[in-house]
Amino acid sequence: MIDLRLVRENPDLVRASQRARGADESLVDALLAADTARREAVKRGDDLRGEQKNASQAVKKATPEERPAVLERAKVLAAEVKEAEEAQRAADAALREAHLRIPNVVADEVPPGGEDDAVTLRTVGEVPAYDFPLRDHIEIGEALGAIDMERGAKVSGARFYFLTGPGALLEFALAQLAISRAVTAGFTPVIAPALVKPDAMEGTGFLGEHDEEVYRIERDDLYLVGTSEVALAGMHAKEVLDLSAGPKRYAGWSSCFRREAGSYGKDTRGIIRVHWFDKVEMFTFCRPEETEAEHLRLLAWEEEFLQALELPYRVVDIAAGDLGTSATRKYDIEAWFPTQGTYRELTSTSDCTTFQARRLNIRYRDADGKPQTAATLNGTLCAIARTIACLLEVHQRADGAVYVPKALRPWLGGVEELTPGMTLAAAVPPA
Repeated sequence: MIDLRLVRENPDLVRASQRARGADESLVDALLAADTARREAVKRGDDLRGEQKNASQAVKKATPEERPAVLERAKVLAAEVKEAEEAQRAADAALREAHLRIPNVVADEVPPGGEDDAVTLRTVGEVPAYDFPLRDHIEIGEALGAIDMERGAKVSGARFYFLTGPGALLEFALAQLAISRAVTAGFTPVIAPALVKPDAMEGTGFLGEHDEEVYRIERDDLYLVGTSEVALAGMHAKEVLDLSAGPKRYAGWSSCFRREAGSYGKDTRGIIRVHWFDKVEMFTFCRPEETEAEHLRLLAWEEEFLQALELPYRVVDIAAGDLGTSATRKYDIEAWFPTQGTYRELTSTSDCTTFQARRLNIRYRDADGKPQTAATLNGTLCAIARTIACLLEVHQRADGAVYVPKALRPWLGGVEELTPGMTLAAAVPPA
């Protein structure tokens, strides 16, 4: 959630952020009203408890004649205190509900507009030319024995799949490459749970307007994560972190689950937009003043990874109306998909400032030893299924083979290409 002091002291800034997002400005006034009501409830409770304390002292000092009236007054005050405390609890709940409804404040540099208004910052790599008829990643994957959509649908329904043979080996190779590069950059690798409690999901901003997109296990009151960001953020909930040596960085691996509500008709063919995929996610805890520089570092690591995969891409600055609840700014990297003739999102990185950490009560100690709210950032290093789709299309060859980028070869037995009917043992690194 955003800093309540900011709303009190500069409500117009928050209203402007709501306008930029295309969100409801009146939520700011509702929050201010709830804040005022809560402070009034606290004051009334404190005043009544003060009177109750004085009445208790008066009972001790009362004469026999005064005692019945004084006792009656103390009884009335006790009931009023109980009512005031109940009113304060209700006011606390109303304030929290109003507070949770307001997304993070948009950074000044964010482009205005919606989904179609992202600004391209740079384009890297040349779009390849092909002198043969292009095939999409499903045609290529099926010919390689790497992807099986039909049996995925048979077992689990639409937008599920099997990665088989070279497809499965390609996933493991991408995971190894991503994790090894992350560890080299100073990240701690984490295998994160894919099921989390509601507090973690709410704390990271994935409930509320986004709850139609997530899978919930009602019987156990747990959620399937759409990204390991949720588990990684929740890992340090209610803790005071030691950030004296710099940001704390994690590279989380997990399966991810998304209902893709409202996306019917978009990328229904193949493994670009699916209900389940595996991902390596970068996550950072740092001091608030470090987030801008850390955001650019996460973006640079994403770019280096795509360059290692020899994929042409562009970096875009996401417009205000397309930002997630927690993000103050977000960069996407869109890679080239030859059969679609366009760039499609492959990774993203978001600066969430103190928004998630305030919800999850994650703090650090400043130079004076005082606890302060930490900041969080996240960035996709490799969303496996979508990356495989892009690799197969960009690196396809006329004979049905697929070129293997040099960076991936150490985890694929050194093979330079994947070919239909290949011996899988050849793509396994030697013992």
